Amino acid sequence: MHIVFISHEYPLWSPGGVGSFLQTFGRALVKEGHQVTVVGAGMDAKEVILEDKGVQLIRLPKKTGWKPAFWHNANVLNRKLRVLQEQHGIDIIESAELGLALLSKKHPAKKVIRLHGGHHFFAEAENRGIDKKKGWLERRSFAKADGFIAVSQYVKDHTAKYLSYHKKPIAIIPHPMDTDISIPQVTVQKDRILFAGTICEKKGVRQLLQAFYLLRKEFPEKELDLFGRDWYYPNGDSYIERIQQEIPASHFDNVTFHGSIPKEDLMVRYAEAAFCVFPSHMETQGLVTLEAMLMEKPVIFTKYGPGPETITHKENGLLCDVYQPEAIAAQMLWCIHHPEKATQLGKAARKHIQTHFDKNRILEQNIAFYQSL
Repeated sequence: MHIVFISHEYPLWSPGGVGSFLQTFGRALVKEGHQVTVVGAGMDAKEVILEDKGVQLIRLPKKTGWKPAFWHNANVLNRKLRVLQEQHGIDIIESAELGLALLSKKHPAKKVIRLHGGHHFFAEAENRGIDKKKGWLERRSFAKADGFIAVSQYVKDHTAKYLSYHKKPIAIIPHPMDTDISIPQVTVQKDRILFAGTICEKKGVRQLLQAFYLLRKEFPEKELDLFGRDWYYPNGDSYIERIQQEIPASHFDNVTFHGSIPKEDLMVRYAEAAFCVFPSHMETQGLVTLEAMLMEKPVIFTKYGPGPETITHKENGLLCDVYQPEAIAAQMLWCIHHPEKATQLGKAARKHIQTHFDKNRILEQNIAFYQSL
């Protein structure tokens, strides 16, 4: 089959969970003999084409004329899809929630939306209303889909509160993981605690900083490393700068914001950490959680949303109330007070990921769903 993904995220272009998924999944599809193309908006005046282990990456030319950006992007996208259809044929076009909105109805390929977490999905966690334009675009996109894939039961159910699946087929298929990756041979730094993800409110960064402050009352030598890009408010304000104004300076002692780093480097940092904390308020599944578990790390995750689908508490990880700093601190302290049990959690976590999230097993599920359409 020839599968075309519509996305502006891909590790060679920009960071993000969707991009990491596309790279792992796309490479696996190519290895099984399928053709994979990723098409998205670019930053250059001309089209840019790259290749990543058989995955073709096409970045479309950016807007240069008077036309509105959405109109320009729709035109160049549909034009490129027509060319790809004529050259190779396209069996499946897949996008995230909003991605099919401007796609031509005339295109013969079957169209799939993979629920990575769209505008409606995150509205509740971000404590905001639905933007009229974005809401309309998502509804329009959903109406064009021939089928849906949800990465967790939770994202399927929560999205259904806002949007209709129009009685189209929907499958629950988790993120694929490259479970063949070996654990880097590094020395575990027992005083280092790791967080990875966008530095923003919905990722639970505020509560994590408050929890870490409580932890350091007993263990002042502990260090907290945060990896991920800063988030910016609509007016351009930095989340990191704003939270530094809102929380006492003492909460930032032994805290380091490292920014985004390549995935390969992040896997090493997972391996070096004593344990990892991802107190997100809203996730579709939580890719960083799966990555850290694969690196045999004890992981503290949310007891809400997809948390119980990913972790069984004190069997292969820890779950907590991520809205309560005291609850987060309690699980962090448990890892420190019970190092041998925490190590066993990490070992069980890796086995769990290898069993349930292996890319080959999940690839088969995806192919079967595509073929059913």
